[in-house]
Amino acid sequence: MGDALIIDVCRTPRGIGRVGKGALASFHPQHLAATVLRAVVERNDLRSEDIDDVIWGVSTQQGKQGRDLARMAALFAGFDERVSGVTLDRFCGSGITAVSFGAGQIMSGMEDLIVAGGTEMMSHVAELRASDPSSGMLDAGNLALRRMRPQSNQGICADAIATLDGIPREALDDLAYQSQQRAEVAIREGRFDRSLVPVLDEHGAIALDREEYPRPQTTREGLAALKPSFAELADLPIDADGTTFGGMIRRAFPDLKFNHVHHAGNSSGVVDGAAAVLLASPAYAARNGLKPRARIRAMANVGADPTLMLNGPGPAARKALAKAGLTLDDIDLWEVNEAFAIVPEKFIRDLGVDREKVNVNGGAIALGHPIGCTGAILIGTILDELERRDLKRGLVTMCAAGGMAPAIVIERV
Repeated sequence: MGDALIIDVCRTPRGIGRVGKGALASFHPQHLAATVLRAVVERNDLRSEDIDDVIWGVSTQQGKQGRDLARMAALFAGFDERVSGVTLDRFCGSGITAVSFGAGQIMSGMEDLIVAGGTEMMSHVAELRASDPSSGMLDAGNLALRRMRPQSNQGICADAIATLDGIPREALDDLAYQSQQRAEVAIREGRFDRSLVPVLDEHGAIALDREEYPRPQTTREGLAALKPSFAELADLPIDADGTTFGGMIRRAFPDLKFNHVHHAGNSSGVVDGAAAVLLASPAYAARNGLKPRARIRAMANVGADPTLMLNGPGPAARKALAKAGLTLDDIDLWEVNEAFAIVPEKFIRDLGVDREKVNVNGGAIALGHPIGCTGAILIGTILDELERRDLKRGLVTMCAAGGMAPAIVIERV
């Protein structure tokens, strides 16, 4: 197997994912995807016809995000018509998976140049769910699956894990506060600038060139005052049989008494965004004078309990490390997506990693989580920070709906 090299990573700023409030919410998803596709070609002086494929993560492939966004965005970006595109869905893990699939194609020798990444406009997803509330349920159309392997609301799963592990709200609020503080420092010091590309409107004017979601004014006292978000939802009937989200989890854990600890301040932000990772074979990079920044050292995917849903990142990280022949101590920086505060908190506790190496520039609690592209964003975030600190290896992982988790290890070259 050959190497898959990371040549470049770029992303849009993350805009608030609400129509009428977010700076990106009025754009078509193809516009955001085309923004980063064009940028990665222009920044590296590429011929678009050399791109073998565009592999793109999009979780909610409905409405404007449906019908193979990868191919449509490549055309909208002005790429040569010979550039193909495919769109995939591993829920929150879609962005990492897109990069892993691209890397696998290059490592196998079948392709030489791939752009992988993703787009998610949570503003559009919110509109879809407002018109069809059942669209947010993983198994809404399959009652047999719901009885066999119940899959609840993710926020309620987060509360269940915190309860089962005895992790108090104070610890989760501390992590959320730290996320905001770290993000503020990273933005102020320009740590995201290398990857960030502005979104322009159809007239060429800047629509958004900065992160729109962070709340640096957040205090621990303010977080402590927030009402839990999922207590009422846990007991809300969702079908004619009286099934509740909390009841689904109690089928597996009948004695569970929920301690509802997650709220808007320690859960990921709802945002719009897109990101692209440029991958190349060593031969193509050498022929075309491209300077690689890193290589993909290992990739892994795991499934975990779909009822608790969010416990995959730890096992995924261990699997990826085993494939790479590395230990926990060989990883200099970690990115563990902050879908809910419990996810990185449990990861840190279970693996015993140094929390000063985890999400060092803040995470999705402060910056937002555009589902299908977050993984690609985090690969760029960790690469930029490895370079800034002159470190060698980073691992990115995240929970995904259905009880899954991908992980990827990158190593600077």
